[in-house]
Amino acid sequence: MSARRFEELVSDALDLIPEEFAHAMSNVVVLVEPSHPDEPGLLGLYHGVALTERTSDYGGVLPDRITIYREPILGICSSEDEVVDEVAVTVVHEIAHHFGIDDARLHELGWG
Repeated sequence: MSARRFEELVSDALDLIPEEFAHAMSNVVVLVEPSHPDEPGLLGLYHGVALTERTSDYGGVLPDRITIYREPILGICSSEDEVVDEVAVTVVHEIAHHFGIDDARLHELGWG
């Protein structure tokens, strides 16, 4: 799968986020990278200050980053349909971290 097609799938997954959540996302950017340099099996990563942890002192900072890693997702999927599903799950998982939901709760909800 081309990098461009993969980026389209990430964009499509972002379009699936309910409007009220999309509007609530604040100071966050979603990126696609080939793989994490230190953890090559990582599918996605949220790096920033979750909305639930921001205080009145929050401001003047670079945007939070959600990174979706193309190579490891492609490595665990055997069809485009599987890639579509895994990208959607990974995007939702990382956006949930932006809203302050931790891994344990995501696993309970089936988004682990």
